[in-house]
Amino acid sequence: MPSCWHWLFIVLVAGTTTWSAERPNVLMIAVDDLRPELGCYGVSHIKTPQIDRFAQTALRFERAYCQQAVCSPSRTSLLTGLRPDSTKVYDLETHFRNTVPDVVTLPQQFLNAGYHSVGMGKIFHGGLDDKASWSEPWSSPKRPGYANPQSVTLIQQKQQAARQKGLKKKAASRAARGPAYECEEVPDDTYHDGALANAAVEKLGKLAQMDKPFFFAVGFHKPHLPFVAPKKYWDLYDAATISLADNPYHPHGAPPFALVNSGELRNYEGVPKLGPIPDDMARTLRHAYYASVSYTDANIGRLLDALDQFKLAENTIVILWGDHGWKLGEHGEWCKHSNVENDTRVVLMVRAPHIPTKNAASKALVEFVDVYPSLCELAGIPLPDHLEGTSFAPLLKDPAKPWKSAAFSQYPRGYDGQQLMGYSLRTADHRYTQWVLRKDRRTIVAEELYDHRNDPQENQNVADRPASQELITTFRRQMAKGWKGAKPQD
Repeated sequence: MPSCWHWLFIVLVAGTTTWSAERPNVLMIAVDDLRPELGCYGVSHIKTPQIDRFAQTALRFERAYCQQAVCSPSRTSLLTGLRPDSTKVYDLETHFRNTVPDVVTLPQQFLNAGYHSVGMGKIFHGGLDDKASWSEPWSSPKRPGYANPQSVTLIQQKQQAARQKGLKKKAASRAARGPAYECEEVPDDTYHDGALANAAVEKLGKLAQMDKPFFFAVGFHKPHLPFVAPKKYWDLYDAATISLADNPYHPHGAPPFALVNSGELRNYEGVPKLGPIPDDMARTLRHAYYASVSYTDANIGRLLDALDQFKLAENTIVILWGDHGWKLGEHGEWCKHSNVENDTRVVLMVRAPHIPTKNAASKALVEFVDVYPSLCELAGIPLPDHLEGTSFAPLLKDPAKPWKSAAFSQYPRGYDGQQLMGYSLRTADHRYTQWVLRKDRRTIVAEELYDHRNDPQENQNVADRPASQELITTFRRQMAKGWKGAKPQD
C-alpha cells in the first residue's frame, strides 16, 4: 500500500487486512453525455456554478479520455478497469458478465474490502445492472420522460402504433420517441434527475449513520437526450446569443466512415432523418443541451451540500465524470459514436481528503481505465490483477508530473460490407487514428492524423502529406506497442 496516504491505518494479520475507522468514503458522480464545456474548463457561456465550486477544491483533468465514445462500452471500461477489446463490450446490448464473467468491478472491489456499496441512477448502462457490485439493490426513481401533456399523448400514440406493427425492444423504443427537448415550468423533481438528487441526499444521510465506510455511485441522466429541463434553467440563457458550431463539416481528407449520421438524435420527433440540421433547430438544441447541463449542475450541488450537511466532506473522496464527450454540430454531426476529440475527451475531476489539491488542473493524459486503480490507491484498497489502467493518484500531489505518452480510444464501424475498428491514439500534440479490418487487424484500411498544435478542432487530416510520413511511422510503432508501451516511466 502507498505510504503517502497518511490518514489510513492498515494492519495485516495472518494474511487478512483490517482497516481503521478513518477509511475514506467515496462519492462517485457520473453524468451522461456531458462534454467538457463547463465554466471550470474555461468557457463563459455555460452556467455551471456548482460544478465550478467543486472544481475549486479538486484536481481537474484537462486531457482525460474515454475508451469508447458510447455509453455502455465507456462505463464498462471505467467500472471494470478493462479496455473494450478485453471486455468485448462494443455495443449497448452486451453485458460484461457474459464476456468476462468473473471480473471484479470497481464498486465490488470496495464491497469486498468492507465498504457498503450503493448505486443509484445510471451507473452501468440502462438494463445492464450488476447485482454483484452492490451491498443493496441498485435503485433509480421512476419519473415520466416529459411533463408536457401533448408530448405524453404523442408517445402513447406512437407506442400503440409500434405494437400494432409488431415492433419490440429497441425497435419499439425508437419508434416511440417524443420531442428532442422540453421546456416546462415545473419543479426539479418532476423529472428523473431531480428525484434522483432527492433520493441521493436522503441516502447520504443514512450512510452517514453507518459504522462502515461507503462507496456511493450516483448517475445523472441529463444532458442525455431528450433535453428536458425545468424552464428556469432555460431562462439562464439568451437564445439570441447562442452560437453554432464553426466547423459544420467533416474533417477534410478524413475517410467517409470516420463520422457517420447518428440515428440517436434523428429518431426524435421533428428532427430530420438525413441532411443538415436547420440552423434554427440547431440553435434550439444547443439551448436545450445547455439548460440540461445547468439542471444537472444544480442537482450535483445538492449532493455537495449534503456532504457538508452530514459532516462527510472531510473524509470522502469525490470523483465527477462524464461518460464521453458529445458533438453539438461540430463536424456537421451530433451525439457521440466516433474517435474525434469532441467525443473521446471527457470531464474528470477528483477531490481526495488530506491531499491539498485546490483549484488545480493537470494536462497529463489520463484514461477511464485509470479511475479504478486510482480510487483503490486513494482509499488504500488492494488492486486486483486484471486492471489495464494506471493510478493517477500521484497527480493529485503533483499535477505537472510527467505521465503517459498517449491515451487510447476505439470505435467499431461497419462500412461498405466490411467490419472495421478504428483505434485512436492521442498524444500531447496529435491524434492518430488507424482503421483496420476486425477480422485481420494487420490490414490498415485508412489512417487519420490531426496536428493539435495548429488544428485543435481536427478539421484537416494530414496523414497522406509527405511531411507527415515520419510521424505516421512513429505512431504506427506506438500503436503496435499499445497501452502498455505508453505507461508513465517511474
